[in-house]
Amino acid sequence: MSADPLLQPFQLKHLTLRNRLMITSHEPAYPEDGMPKDRYRAYHVERAKAGIALTMTAGSASVARDSPPAFNNILAWKDEVVAWMKQLVDECHDHGSAVMIQLTHLGRRTRWDVGDWLPVVSASPEREPAHRAFPKRIEDWDIARIIEDYADAAERMQAAGLDGIELESYGHLMDSFWSPLTNDLDGPYGADSLDNRMRFSFDVLRAIRKRVGDEFIVGIRYVGDEMLAGGIAKPEGMEISRRLKDSGLVDFLNVIRGHIETDAALTNVIPVQGMASAPHLDFAGEIRAETKFPTFHAAKIQDVATARHAVASGKLDMVGMTRAHMADPHIVAKIMRGEEDRIRPCVGANYCLDRIYQGGMALCLHNPSTGRELEQPHEIEKADTPRRFVIVGAGPAGLEAARVAASRGHEVIVHEAANDPGGQVRLTAQTPRRSEMIQLIQWRFEECEKLGVTFRFNSFADAATVMDENPDVVIVATGGIAHTEILPQGNDLVVSAWDILSGDVQSGSNVLIYDDAGDQAALQAAEKIASTGAKVEIMTRDRVFSPEVMGMTLTPAMRALQPLDVTFTVTWKLESVAREGNGLKATIGTDYSGVTRDRLVDQVVVNHGTEPLEDLYFDLRESSRNLGEVDYDAMIAGAPQQVSRQPDAAFQLFRIGDAVAARNTHAAIYDALRLVRTL
Repeated sequence: MSADPLLQPFQLKHLTLRNRLMITSHEPAYPEDGMPKDRYRAYHVERAKAGIALTMTAGSASVARDSPPAFNNILAWKDEVVAWMKQLVDECHDHGSAVMIQLTHLGRRTRWDVGDWLPVVSASPEREPAHRAFPKRIEDWDIARIIEDYADAAERMQAAGLDGIELESYGHLMDSFWSPLTNDLDGPYGADSLDNRMRFSFDVLRAIRKRVGDEFIVGIRYVGDEMLAGGIAKPEGMEISRRLKDSGLVDFLNVIRGHIETDAALTNVIPVQGMASAPHLDFAGEIRAETKFPTFHAAKIQDVATARHAVASGKLDMVGMTRAHMADPHIVAKIMRGEEDRIRPCVGANYCLDRIYQGGMALCLHNPSTGRELEQPHEIEKADTPRRFVIVGAGPAGLEAARVAASRGHEVIVHEAANDPGGQVRLTAQTPRRSEMIQLIQWRFEECEKLGVTFRFNSFADAATVMDENPDVVIVATGGIAHTEILPQGNDLVVSAWDILSGDVQSGSNVLIYDDAGDQAALQAAEKIASTGAKVEIMTRDRVFSPEVMGMTLTPAMRALQPLDVTFTVTWKLESVAREGNGLKATIGTDYSGVTRDRLVDQVVVNHGTEPLEDLYFDLRESSRNLGEVDYDAMIAGAPQQVSRQPDAAFQLFRIGDAVAARNTHAAIYDALRLVRTL
């Protein structure tokens, strides 16, 4: 047996977990009609096959109709969930993984104008800022029916064959009773004592035990310290932990620290890129030391070394590496094979959660197969016939294309004009709080080197250079260049966000940033400029600033910008720039009226996406077999590209990423994966 602390089994009641790594409850928003169907099942099964000990499904599975999902959660109040969960459980069990589910009533953390349009309920009428609903103060008959709803949902999960359940008590209904900040009730559930504030939780747990018996595993993911004035403080959190253990009603504690009613607060609980790793691990360890009870925890534990330390030092019994397993579902398998250096790292970009808040399903910036296990399997199949690939550009798209092609057994040559790989990601990583982004490049480059890819750096490849390589397939991944030619007058007087980030242009002292892309680049440029002491105004024609940057990802940026002289102006757009004395006059207008105003500044920065660097593609296009055409139906279906407009031509030609159009890093990597895996 391995001596690795992470590979030691853990006995939880009657259940033997095969190692110490788990995926904590989370909702990737994959359900269909509120059910965990094929996509959902494939996501969890992939991680079970790779060796995870415990996979927890369904962050915030809803137990009641008046707990409508905030984003496409599993509906545990429906009987039909049993059959779907049973399929998922059976298949994960076949691969040796235990399965649990998190059950909750969302309380005020949802909206009244979704689902059945029922009132939101909580232990006080205090609104939750993030979801904006004003709740009804819960009544005794609400409490009685919701207790039964919890018990019904637990019974369904037992019937589906799950190994256990977990109740959620942070930011939802259950802990709204616990916290003095959200409980203004009188009577037996009121705020005047901890006994009363915890009464609802114990009533729920007793009702669940009555249904499922003493052998079924029941745990709780709960807040042990709200870190909020007037809320549950650490000493009371310790007492709550002791009471949960001593109740005999729960089998494990899954520890959270913080509060989640705003995006900024949630980001402290679930840290993102630019924030400290494992910030609450020591706190969870204190609870384990105090209670001597099975303790689980997850919060930006993204690397194996930290996870190993958490177990070896006795801080945790089970370590949650949830986002890490979105980036690489095969972490356990790679540890067991002695290939930790090949684990695809989570870079904390938070694209997974950002996508959910944009109304989509969770996707990983780094791994386009996550959530697409059915269409884009994580394992790359070998090609029947090796071919010679020439790829131009070593940004994320080009490197992914090279990695996938080499994994299929092809010979791969990459030309890159710069002396290092990375493309736009190198600019992004210039900002210290986004430096983790460079791991997107490092991992792919190292994988390519292991797979024997040939790199030709400082090679500004033209058509002749490419043709001299005698390619069978050419992939143009040249990316784009900052697009600033957007004004009827004054384009020559503006600079791009890239100019600022690269250091090619020195920043001014009074700067207008016109952000018409709404992404990270404008925020990063503002941070670099304002850190010199300059005055910065970020302006957008949108009704909100940075619309492509979701709330949690925005948090580190705002924490960097708000102490500086930075202001945000919405609903105004840049119309022209002209010289005025030693400065610039920026004329601004609006889409809502004919009003214009002037700004006198000494620098104007434009962030307007990129224009494709497409000359090489068009120089090669007429010589290619497919004339650059992509069969989209075949690409989507995972079938080979067989377009042949000039059958006698020697090579196929494709372009990917920003060489096609300005999009994002995930789109570039996904282009490469789904195109090249069939070539």
